[in-house]
Amino acid sequence: MNLTSKLINTWEDRSRSILPLDPVWKEKARQRLLNQTRPEGSLGELERYVERLVAIRKKEKPSLSKKRIIVFAADHGVEAEGVSLFPREVTQAMVYNFLSGGATINAFARAINADVQVIDMGVDCEFRDEKDLILKKIRRGTSNIRLGQAMTEEELYQALEVGWEAAHTAKEEGVEILGVGEMGIANTTSASAVIAALTETSPENVTGRGTGINDTALNHKIEVIKDAIHVNKPFLTNPFSILQSLGGFEIAAISGCVLGAATLRIPCVVDGWIASAGALVPIHLNPSILDYLFFAHESQERGHRIILEELDVKPILKLSMRLGEGTGACLAMSILDAAIRAYNEVATFEEAKVARKKYE
Repeated sequence: MNLTSKLINTWEDRSRSILPLDPVWKEKARQRLLNQTRPEGSLGELERYVERLVAIRKKEKPSLSKKRIIVFAADHGVEAEGVSLFPREVTQAMVYNFLSGGATINAFARAINADVQVIDMGVDCEFRDEKDLILKKIRRGTSNIRLGQAMTEEELYQALEVGWEAAHTAKEEGVEILGVGEMGIANTTSASAVIAALTETSPENVTGRGTGINDTALNHKIEVIKDAIHVNKPFLTNPFSILQSLGGFEIAAISGCVLGAATLRIPCVVDGWIASAGALVPIHLNPSILDYLFFAHESQERGHRIILEELDVKPILKLSMRLGEGTGACLAMSILDAAIRAYNEVATFEEAKVARKKYE
C-alpha cells in the first residue's frame, strides 16, 4: 500500500466511527430545559448548545470543568514572500511568551481556569527542553507554497497523527472540553489558500489582512495565493492533497485533533479562521463531525463567513477578533461552561416547588 492509500484509508476508517448525535440524548436534555424555572426557550441558542453537549457526552449532567486549549505552532515557507507584517522569528518569540504565561491566550485561560498546551509542529528554531512545550517538530517550517507543495505526504501524515494523539492524551487526562488554536507567522496565507481550494472560491473573496497589512500588501498576498493554487493545481484533487500542498503543519495537526476529539466524544471548540481551515478537512470526510464542534467566533478575516455559511453553522461570538492563539475558543468555552452549569444547577419546577403557571 502506498502512502497516499494508507493516509486516506486510515483517516477515512477513523472518521466512519463518528455518528450523528443520538436524538434520545438531545431529547433528554430538551425535557430538563423545558422543566427548569424560567420561561420556555428563554436561553435561546444556549439551549441548543446544551442539547448537543449532553448528547456528545452521553451524561445526564455533564461537566465542562476541565478545559484545555491546544496551541499548535509552526512556521511557513511562504513568509519569504512578504505576506505578513512580521518576520518568522515572531513565531518563536510568541511560543516563549505562551510558555511564560504572558500572551493573551494565557490571560483568557486563567480567567476560565483552562490549561494551555503548546505543541511545536515546525517552528524555525530548536527549542530547549522547555516545561509545558511538547516537541513534535516535523521540520523547521513548510516549503514555500508559491513554488510548490508545502509538505510531503509523510509529513502530512505525521502532522495529522500529532493532532490525533493530542486529542487522545486530553481524553486520558480527563479533559472535558477542548479548544484548538494556532501560532505561525504567514499562516493566514496558507489558511486562505486551503479555504479557497476546498470551497472553490476566488482568493479575493477569502483572503484577509492577517496581522494588519495595508491594501498594497493585501493585493500582493492575494497574488501569492493565486500563484500557489496555480503551481499546485495538479495536486489539488482531494482534501488531503489540498492540505498537503497549501497548508501548514499546525493546520494539519488541527485537522487530526478535531477528528480525534469527535471520535472520543470530547466537545471541541474551533477558534477562528485558521483553525476553521483545519476543521474543514475532517468535515469533508464525515459531515457528522460538525455535531461535535462549536465554532467560537466569526473572525474579522473576510473569508470566515464563507466557511460558516457553507457549513450552515452559527458562531458563538462575533467580536471582530483576528488574533488566533485559541483566544476566541477560550471565550466561547466560558459561555458553554455557563450554559452547562445552568442546565445542571437550575432547579426544575418540581424541584423548586414553583407553580409552572407563574411562568406561562
